[in-house]
Amino acid sequence: MSNAADTELRAGYTTLGRQVALPVLGLAFLTFLATWVTTFQWIDESRTVLGLTVLTVFGVALLLMAAGVAGIGVLSRFGYIDTTPSPTAGLPVGIVFGTLWAAIGMAVSFQYLGNTVLSWGPVALVMGAVGLLTATLPREDIGSTVPSALLLAVLGGLIVAGVFDASWVYEAEWTGAIFPGSELIPLLVSGATLLGAWSAGKAKEGFGAQGREAGAFYIIATVVFSMLSVLALLIWFIVKNGLDTFLTGASLTGGHLNVPFTGLSFPFVEVPFVTNVTGSLFVETPGVMPAVVGTLWLVFGAVLFAVPLGVGAAVFLTEYAEQGRFTQVVEVATNGLWSTPSIVFGLFGLAFLVPRISGGNSIFVGQLVLGFMLLPLVLITSRESIKSVPDEYRDASAALGVSKWQTIRSVVIPAAMPGTITGVILGVGRIAGETAPLLLVFGGAPYPSASPNVVGQFSFSTEPPFITNQALLEPASALPYQLYSTITAGVFPRPEIYSNQEFGWGTALVLLLVVLGLYAIGVASRLYFRRKLHYE
Repeated sequence: MSNAADTELRAGYTTLGRQVALPVLGLAFLTFLATWVTTFQWIDESRTVLGLTVLTVFGVALLLMAAGVAGIGVLSRFGYIDTTPSPTAGLPVGIVFGTLWAAIGMAVSFQYLGNTVLSWGPVALVMGAVGLLTATLPREDIGSTVPSALLLAVLGGLIVAGVFDASWVYEAEWTGAIFPGSELIPLLVSGATLLGAWSAGKAKEGFGAQGREAGAFYIIATVVFSMLSVLALLIWFIVKNGLDTFLTGASLTGGHLNVPFTGLSFPFVEVPFVTNVTGSLFVETPGVMPAVVGTLWLVFGAVLFAVPLGVGAAVFLTEYAEQGRFTQVVEVATNGLWSTPSIVFGLFGLAFLVPRISGGNSIFVGQLVLGFMLLPLVLITSRESIKSVPDEYRDASAALGVSKWQTIRSVVIPAAMPGTITGVILGVGRIAGETAPLLLVFGGAPYPSASPNVVGQFSFSTEPPFITNQALLEPASALPYQLYSTITAGVFPRPEIYSNQEFGWGTALVLLLVVLGLYAIGVASRLYFRRKLHYE
């Protein structure tokens, strides 16, 4: 056979393998997506599709995936598909399949033989050994497909046969929990589809090193997609439940935008739920403006406190301090502080700051507590960002005769600013939604009738402390504190307008928008410094 004919024949085999693997991958992805949609009750598990219930459709999909995966392995083993499999799928793969088969044996033993070790132990051990040997002894194309296909076929067959259906209930005696089949079956099917996608992904690239890489890629991509899907579902759930409350009395042109110093006014968007106060009887549509203002003041004060200290400490530890025991202790302590529960910071503020500053809950103490929470992350990210600045930048600056401080100020800090801002963004997202510390050191009336007038309360004198602000020393309300009060113990003062649940969902939506707005400001700042760094 000529080289040209051989190349053409191999290309045909490779195309055949891809033609079989791609539909299996597509079916696995669609089934995985459908299982999550069913888990979140977007689709009722009793709904029929082509005369079959949704759960039965899942079983049929698993059987089709099993046939496709097994077919690829058998075709490859007998040379009908041009692949480059390794001599074995590997011990890690064998351990995974052995564990899965042992779990199946344990589950079957629980159902028919009892839950004692003498009942399920031997069965689980034998089936685990079979799974391990089936995956490791044959060539990779068989070891990566046949055990996976058998698992898919067993689970799919049990679902199609009606052994596992919506009425099936798994009672875990060791916890007392009850898992209905309507919730457990979609989760089992979603895990099985990951296994099918892994096998089909390996087969699509002809097994071997490229196949293992492809299989890992498809699993990771599916998991990442599921994580993003859960995040999108959470956001959608908040928007869906809070949008009606948020838009109460809203108008595209009902508001007015006043231009400072000109006396001009233009029609503007009006959203009373955001712009009105909460507790006043003279407001037709109660809003959350006092809580929004309180949240922004908390974040602003925390950032103003933590960022200069964190960046300054990072500069000292990286550029001036000798790398030794001292810097190691600081690093360990910083990592420990960042992982400390927020309630501990709240207790610290209640026991140490409140008696010495305000004598009670106040905005200023809340800012300090949240600033202490933000400080470790700013220090960690700033230090790592400064370390990542190439030494060539410092050497070039020193070669020009610039002092060390000028180099740090004009070269190192601007180059590290994108990474520092990333840390600030992550920290702000955490502190903006914190509730536990605010309950101890910040919160006042959950439904105030006025926003804290921090700007107008500044007073200056010639005596220490020279600058005072009474508003900062008084309690206020913030969105997470108000949300907690509404959902748990609060009674909304205007039940004829909003119920507790409606007002809570509206507050949650506003909190989400505020956090996203803070993220947007941080991302824009990071892009600005990155463009400035690259002279774009």
